[in-house]
Amino acid sequence: MTEQRPVTQTYAVTGMTCEHCVRAVTAELSTLPGVEEVRVDLSTGTATVTSADPLPVESVRSAVDEAGYELAGGVA
Repeated sequence: MTEQRPVTQTYAVTGMTCEHCVRAVTAELSTLPGVEEVRVDLSTGTATVTSADPLPVESVRSAVDEAGYELAGGVA
């Protein structure tokens, strides 16, 4: 049996200006099924998500939108 490796994807997020923004985006992305880790970098405007399987872009977009920000395109 082969072990499945986690998938890491980075997304561009617009509208983040402070640590509150980082916490809000992190919290929403963390609720997606299969997500193991979320790292949001305010200086680059990116969110890096590690999950068991690739995440549908629309699910990521919806979570970012729920946090009050916008996904800029798909995977950065």
